[in-house]
Amino acid sequence: MFATLPDLLRLLVVPVFAWAAIRDVRTRRLPNRLWPPLYLFGALLLVWEAVSLWPFAGFDGRIFLVRAAISLLFVAPLGYAFWYLGAFGGADAKAMIALAVIFPTFPAYEVGSLVFPLVDTQLGVFSLTILTNTVLLGLAYPIGLAALNLVRGEASSSMFFARPVATDSLPDRHGRLFEDLDGPTRGGLDLDALRMYLRWRGLTLADLRSDSETLRDPDSVGETFDPTDGGTHVGPRTDGGRAVDDAPTDGGRAVDAEADTDPESDPERDFDDPWAAERFLDEIDHGAYGTDAATLRDGLTVVAREDRVLVSPGMPFVVPMAIGLVVSLTFGDALFAVLGAVGLV
Repeated sequence: MFATLPDLLRLLVVPVFAWAAIRDVRTRRLPNRLWPPLYLFGALLLVWEAVSLWPFAGFDGRIFLVRAAISLLFVAPLGYAFWYLGAFGGADAKAMIALAVIFPTFPAYEVGSLVFPLVDTQLGVFSLTILTNTVLLGLAYPIGLAALNLVRGEASSSMFFARPVATDSLPDRHGRLFEDLDGPTRGGLDLDALRMYLRWRGLTLADLRSDSETLRDPDSVGETFDPTDGGTHVGPRTDGGRAVDDAPTDGGRAVDAEADTDPESDPERDFDDPWAAERFLDEIDHGAYGTDAATLRDGLTVVAREDRVLVSPGMPFVVPMAIGLVVSLTFGDALFAVLGAVGLV
């Protein structure tokens, strides 16, 4: 027999996760309506298998209960815990919970003389295998980023976490600044928050860079607009359709052609609320991805001054999760295979 009907139906999840990965790369957004049908689908398959094994008197029935319990009571809550601790985004946690419900035990697919997945585990909790494969793939991402930086001749202490990009490309990028006024930092401005701020003020990034001294004054804020959620696929564009290179520069800082160039002028003169950062955060009806006023001000000053900035692109966890699902269904548990090869299991 090729596979049980529940295991065959589980393969329908693969194209769903492939679509989710592609959308997550493009927009960093996944619709909430995606997950409830997957939860229901997994629950129905789980009930189907439970009924077939009832009353769980034999070994197969008891081991099924143990594996389902580990998947539902450990792996699924782990996804929520990662989100609560800030290691996951909301969609990543929901995706992990969906996999825990849909794949509590190892499926089996016979193709000729082979049975996939090729590498099973003693525990036999398939959602845990997907998670470990996903983590291994995720660990490869900073190594790949560092290799890309080396190829481009951009070796630095931050090359595993960020890469330098043209500032005028930020409106179409995801991630966060990896620098502030004091240098490299992991707590830089989220680029979604930057887009929210620009849309709130009705500005483009080119506007901000060409007249930063004026726009830093909170009194320069006139009519404000819907900030959206900062996604690249919603709301007005923030690149203005013109290159920042059109603005004259001085030492890497974009300046207004008509701005005061007196060397004794102070572009960092104090205001009660520079950039109207506190006003922005007070007026929007939801948060700005954990951004506080100080982080927003530093980030705005950096993008106003520099032609190139360090950006940590981040990797949507759904992407390695989708790849990890395919690897798990075909090869099996990569970590278990490695541990077995060195005699640890």
